[in-house]
Amino acid sequence: MKLSKTKITSLISGLIISSSTLAQNNTLEEPLITDRPDATESPNTMTKGYLQIETGASYDTFQERNIKNENYTYSTTLIRYGLINNLELRFGLDFTEGLTTINGIKLNNITSGFSPLLLGIKTSIAKENGLLPEIGLLGHLYLPFSANNDYKPTTTGVDFRFAFGHTISANSSLSYNLGASWRDDTPEASYVYTIAFGQNITNKIGAYAELYGDLPENNNANHLWDAGLTYLINNDIQLDATVGSSITKGQDLMLSAGISFRIPSISTK
Repeated sequence: MKLSKTKITSLISGLIISSSTLAQNNTLEEPLITDRPDATESPNTMTKGYLQIETGASYDTFQERNIKNENYTYSTTLIRYGLINNLELRFGLDFTEGLTTINGIKLNNITSGFSPLLLGIKTSIAKENGLLPEIGLLGHLYLPFSANNDYKPTTTGVDFRFAFGHTISANSSLSYNLGASWRDDTPEASYVYTIAFGQNITNKIGAYAELYGDLPENNNANHLWDAGLTYLINNDIQLDATVGSSITKGQDLMLSAGISFRIPSISTK
């Protein structure tokens, strides 16, 4: 199955318009907390009965000698639903197009399609208490049946991570993750870390800077950085923009932009 860029854009736009209308009539007092745009997952879970959609697009490129690889992800979508207090369900799906250029000539064998479906949960373990951070635990399955052939592994992927959050001041925070993943048809574990500093510039605009990476058991470690801005339209809608690159080899440039919005479920209306 292959979707055109126009169809994907129209679908996302329709979701945004319909959900924004609902959100205006059912706004919670506290602003939404998202798991994008950075790689660090928050320890916070969704409010019971509420749905949150976090979506966007990204571009990354890496060139080694005369070979350049570019990836355009037109839809990086994560759906979060508050099932009960302190437990959320998570669903995710990406649509990506990959291009390869050799000596300035683009090859015709373009990779395109959906990635494996992400299915997971997040739960809250502890609230912040003095020097002790807020703690959450999340885990995911990556189901091969949903992916197109270009991105389809033969085995189910698994990951988990602990998410921690510290309040530094009224306008700044520190968050970090520790975990592991088993993906891409390999039995070896890849240990994952992230650390992100967030700063509120105004009551609408926020900024962050982040280091993150993974340490495979039998391969070289990968270390990356990114930084970005968020803009809170209202308590239920947030825009974001990000730029990043790798510290080790693997990524020359990453650009991302997106929107997150929160809506009540039928049971809360």
